[in-house]
Order: sequence, then C-alpha cells, then structure tokens
Amino acid sequence: MRRIFFILLGCILTISIYAASDSLRNIEPRAASRFPLVHQLGFDLRAAYIAPTNQFLRGNNATGNPVNKAFSAHLKYAFRFNPNSYEGKVYRDAYQGVGLSFNSFQRPHELGSPIGIYLFQGSPIVRFNPHFSLNYEWNFGISFGWKPHDYTSNPYNRVIGSRTNAYLNANFYLDWRLSPYWHVMAGADFTHYSNGNTNFPNTGLNTIGARIGLAYILNPDKEPDTPHSGLMPVRFQKHVSYDLILFGSWRRKGIMLDDNKGVASPDRYTVLGFNFMPLYNFCPRFRAGISLDGIYDSSASAYIKNEAVAIGESAELTIVRPPRRYQYALGLSARAEYVMPYFSVNVGIGANALYRSHDFRGCYQILALKISMTRSLFLHIGYNLQNFHNPNYLMLGIGYRFNNRRTIL
Repeated sequence: MRRIFFILLGCILTISIYAASDSLRNIEPRAASRFPLVHQLGFDLRAAYIAPTNQFLRGNNATGNPVNKAFSAHLKYAFRFNPNSYEGKVYRDAYQGVGLSFNSFQRPHELGSPIGIYLFQGSPIVRFNPHFSLNYEWNFGISFGWKPHDYTSNPYNRVIGSRTNAYLNANFYLDWRLSPYWHVMAGADFTHYSNGNTNFPNTGLNTIGARIGLAYILNPDKEPDTPHSGLMPVRFQKHVSYDLILFGSWRRKGIMLDDNKGVASPDRYTVLGFNFMPLYNFCPRFRAGISLDGIYDSSASAYIKNEAVAIGESAELTIVRPPRRYQYALGLSARAEYVMPYFSVNVGIGANALYRSHDFRGCYQILALKISMTRSLFLHIGYNLQNFHNPNYLMLGIGYRFNNRRTIL
C-alpha cells in the first residue's frame, strides 16, 4: 500500500506541471499564447558530504567505516516564459521543469542506489549584469530503490525505513550565460531524504555539497528585451484571497514507557485535517496572513497498557487509544507564501489553542508546496513538525482559492 501511494504521488508530481498550463495565478491567460515558451535541457553533477546524524553514518555499519560521501547526476528539462510576455515581465527568467537523478551513497548493499524524479523551479536572486547572476533553485520529488532497515538482512541501517522516500533540495548557484544557447552553473547544494514519518526508522539523511551544471537553450529569445508594441505594463491589484485545504495521511509513532524509553508502535495512525487561510496578496510574488488549522490525529494520547505476567514470561505490549475527543485539536498559525508560476511555497508557525491531549502542546511548524491544477484549484503537499525537531505527519490534500483575482492590465 505504501509503495502504491508513493508511485501515485510521483505520477501526480510529474504530470501536474503540464496540467497547470492555464493556471497562472493573477496573470491574464491570453498573454502566454502571444510568445513561445523558451525550452532548455540541463545536466548537473553534485558531490556532497553526509551529515553524521546517526550511529550508522558514523561507522556502526557492516564495514565499520563512516558513510560521509554522496554523489548524484541529474538530467533536467525546464521551460521559462518569453521575457516580452506578461508572465515574463512579472516572473522574469523564472523556470520550472522535471528532473531525473541517479544517486550513490557509498553503501549500495546497505542504503541502495536510489533513482529520483522531481519537480523543480528556480529564478535569479541578484543580477550582476545581463550575463551573470546569483540564482536559487528548489527540487521536490520522490526517490525509489532504497534498501531499508531490516532486523535480519540489514540490521545496521537505522537511517532509512522505506524503499521509497521523499526528496527535498535547495541550491544556490552562479549562472554564467556564455551565449544565447549555453549556460554554466556552479554553487552550493542542500538535500534531505525522509519518508515523512510514515514508517520507522525515519532518522532521515541530510547532505550538503557542491553543484556544477550545464544548460542548453533549445530556442533562445534573440530579440532585445524590450516591451512589445502591443503590450501595456503589468499592474497588480492588492487583495485578500482565502485558501481552503483538506488533507490526510498516515503516520507512525513512538510511545514512551514508564522508564522514559520509547517503543515504536506497530500500528499506523490516520491523520485528517483542514486549513482555512486568509492571505493578503502584497504583490504577484508574495502573500501572508493567518490560518485556522484543524487536526484529527488518531495517535494522540495513545499509551501502552501495563499488564501483569507470570514469572519467566515476557510481557506483551498493548497499545490503548483514548476516546476520540482526545484526538482533535484546533490551532492558529502565521503563514507566509512565496508565489511563482504554477507553484507556491508556504511556511508557517503556530500553536494549538483547543485540545485535550498533551500530544498537541507546544508549537508546530509547516512547510508546504501548492501545485496549481486550475486557476483556483491546487494540490497541497506539506509536512508538519513539532517544536522544531519532532517529525509529526505529512499533509497530502487538495485546496481551493476563493477571491483569486487576476492582474489588472
């Protein structure tokens, strides 16, 4: 079931960028048809240092040596808007596409050699001149082919617990435009692999390293970057939009014993929730506001029942779930959202105000990606963290944006 779910998620991530062809938020759709899209192919090589966050990575493995090096090769397709189009004026030189990665972690027999497929998007941060800029890029997708922990065949690996894991990456790089057709890139790279707390173990694997790459522009725009004679400047209408999101997932959980030792529950727990998010749109690239967050977590306040056993017998652990009224919570969070074509990256921090279970105490943090399917309908893929370090649950759902106004032209 888990494998089928991640395969379906991968298919959704891959095709969503094409399904969103008419969904640019706050932009007139007729503008895109006047100018051809600019297409490019790319190739990256990335070498990284693996953060030693686990005994397995520090050397407690089959060879007794640290696991501290990672390498990957990436094939990428991307497109960007013509600079003379309306979209090109608002999101100048922003690009988005699909990538395929081949990864090595020095331990193929214990970690595997996973292959990843992901969506990515990037844009200049600072332009030093027309041919040289500092850019950012994020990657989000899934990776297949891991060798997870197994008590018999792979006992040392307590880092990865699933054959399929999420892939998150952010990189910052310098972009040199050698000619209208060729770009060379070099920069820093940060990556996180995790199964989103859907299985144990879920320590995750983190890397930091360097990226070099080459991109070939298939149909560069050779005309001067000047306004088209038939176009008017783009003006933005500030307004408040309202996002309603419904999500669900499952999670695993560690339950504490009386001696302050944790035990991994054998059960998977259902998580359901909603977000109602009024956001003020300051400009085409940024909106912020608050969110009303409701959650049902069937693992809340689960505990292990103490059972008396005869001398010489081993105790059997019984997981007890409290009444459902202990499994609901309602909270408020502050949200900020970076808006680009097809995608929005949403971050938030909040706290639950109404709850019965102590599991809902403290603050929670949210990182989410919204993928436009139509102008107002979007997919929502997020992750919830508790107190900045405890993994909570995935947030996989769908949302609708009310009062989603267009740009005034």
